[in-house]
Amino acid sequence: MLNSMFSRMSVVVAASLFWLSAPAHAIAVDAASYGFPLSNPFVATIATTPAPLQPQDLPQDKFIDQSDFSLSLHPDREFTLPDEFWAVKKFKYRLARQHQAAPLIFIIAGTGSDYAAGSMEFLKRVYYQAGYHVVQLSSPTSYDFMSAASRFATPGFSREDARDLYRVMQEIRNRHPDVEVTRYLLTGYSLGGLHAGFVSQLDSINQVFDFKRVLMINPPVNLFASVGQLDKLVNVSVRGVSDTQTFYDHIFSKLATFFRDRGGLRLDAAMLYEFQQSEQGLTNEEMAMLIGTVFRFAASDIVFTSDLVNQRGLIVPPGKRLTNGTSLTPYFAQALQCNFNCYIRTQLLPFWRKRFDGEDIKSLIEETGLAAIEEHLRDNPRIAVMTNADDLILVPGDLAWLRAVFADRLTVYPSGGHLGNMNYRRNVADMLAFFHE
Repeated sequence: MLNSMFSRMSVVVAASLFWLSAPAHAIAVDAASYGFPLSNPFVATIATTPAPLQPQDLPQDKFIDQSDFSLSLHPDREFTLPDEFWAVKKFKYRLARQHQAAPLIFIIAGTGSDYAAGSMEFLKRVYYQAGYHVVQLSSPTSYDFMSAASRFATPGFSREDARDLYRVMQEIRNRHPDVEVTRYLLTGYSLGGLHAGFVSQLDSINQVFDFKRVLMINPPVNLFASVGQLDKLVNVSVRGVSDTQTFYDHIFSKLATFFRDRGGLRLDAAMLYEFQQSEQGLTNEEMAMLIGTVFRFAASDIVFTSDLVNQRGLIVPPGKRLTNGTSLTPYFAQALQCNFNCYIRTQLLPFWRKRFDGEDIKSLIEETGLAAIEEHLRDNPRIAVMTNADDLILVPGDLAWLRAVFADRLTVYPSGGHLGNMNYRRNVADMLAFFHE
């Protein structure tokens, strides 16, 4: 694992000492007054906020003036990518617009997610109701962004991912000169939160948008350490489970029993919450493996798409022409055997060394995490972070570093796991309060 390749001890000690001398302190939300009901981080991550505790008055799509648009950023790929990629040969995004001049907020999705993911739609409704124009952007790690927007289709080097996003954002602004914008705002969640920080740093130099507020929600601090955390979840020990197939059979058996007892099938957040309260509820080990498995599928998309676009020959044999009749299943199955650390070792690191004259893995790690833009983040009143004390992607020392750098611009909620409380009404109120300042 990447954690075995370098020691975090000096980082933890240094950050802790700096935190002790910081003049301001992070906002630590009291558990008793917070009221979020899910104290188990695995449950919170999977089930998210129970529906009654989410905002109740968000607008439905039929009341939102929105459309999907596309940009042709890499016309050559429209001919070189397989026919199966027809839907992502042009870059797509969603714009929800107000009928008057208003702030415009860009939202960047998390790992592997596209612009229309459920979390993106939720945030769109929140900010649209608040009176903002909203632009939804896929993650640079999603296969649609890699295929249609990324210059190198090798995500993971944060500065270059940010440059791709920044280019897209400028193209979108130029595409819609009739949208009257009073000021620009930026947010992102999970990996999208880290990307928001890097885009903000890039804009501080180029001054295209002059973002008035940037909110990073549950971002990784050390990207590769967080990736290592999630990769390890797949390898937890679950009684009676010896491989991926038996794990799926095991989970499906529990779900089948649960649905049979209730006489119906309903797949939504409320069901997951109810399921977890039942006798069939998953153990921490089972939930960890489920979360890790979902993450592994996101990794396989990156592995396959990056190899295909760049014709590296690691997954798709060199010279192999994929057509409408070609089954992609064997290639995805092979890609599933390569986790994020495998992707870093076989594709990202060689690319970084060749294209940017990079050095070793330690140097790549240092260039990719938030520490690489610490000077921009520290003492910057426009930028804030919201995270959870029990976030699954944080490793020892991360919270201390965030406290040292952001001080009172950091809000730490006592529970919520990874993004499990993002749609909790208290969190939503805090997001809007930050942007309204």
